[in-house]
Amino acid sequence: MLTPLPYYERQPSEADAEVMMDINTTPLIDVMLVLLIMFIVTIPIQLHSVKLDMPRPAPAATHSDPEVIAIYVDEHDAIHWNGADEISLEDAVQRFNGLQATQPQPELHVRAHAQASYETVALLLARAQKAGMQKLGIVDTQAFQ
Repeated sequence: MLTPLPYYERQPSEADAEVMMDINTTPLIDVMLVLLIMFIVTIPIQLHSVKLDMPRPAPAATHSDPEVIAIYVDEHDAIHWNGADEISLEDAVQRFNGLQATQPQPELHVRAHAQASYETVALLLARAQKAGMQKLGIVDTQAFQ
């Protein structure tokens, strides 16, 4: 009984040696089918349009920058409102309650001395947030690094 030889040990036959003279059209047909599908999918999108009556843009509203209130806590934990007035924490809370309803709401820029106690600054920020102030931040933090 003869066993067939593996492909790499076979001797080439006359049928293997013949040159194929036909053009392989399979890749051409594949490309044409893909292009046909692409055209079928994209043509309906191009032909359909919807008429929309969009609203006209409103005239630009005058934009006013919000007021900036600078609050400074010095090394003795004294609170300075806008650089001049020295106020207590209760006075600051009263001012926060008065400013909370104004539109646009003013920005609070809190700056603290490096020797100011953390408790005073944190309490000031917490009271401002509790009073409804939404635009507040700590300014000039390079002294703490």
